Amino acid sequence: MKTLTLDIPDSVDLNEHEVKMLLAGKLYEQGKLTLGQAAQLAGLTKRAFIEVVGKYGFTIVSDSVEDLHSDIKNA
Repeated sequence: MKTLTLDIPDSVDLNEHEVKMLLAGKLYEQGKLTLGQAAQLAGLTKRAFIEVVGKYGFTIVSDSVEDLHSDIKNA
């Protein structure tokens, strides 16, 4: 895994966890991360990620029913 250091202006009212959730959610939404990878980036289990990602404006929707069943089974 790569390490990234960001300088975020003080005026942006986000903590480290929120930044990780936003990045993980966006990369998952774009299909660049699997559900498991997104959860790991956010520092959460898959189940916890699924439960809280909606608070950040993202939904866990798979392209196919099979993918959805697999995600639920592996959560």
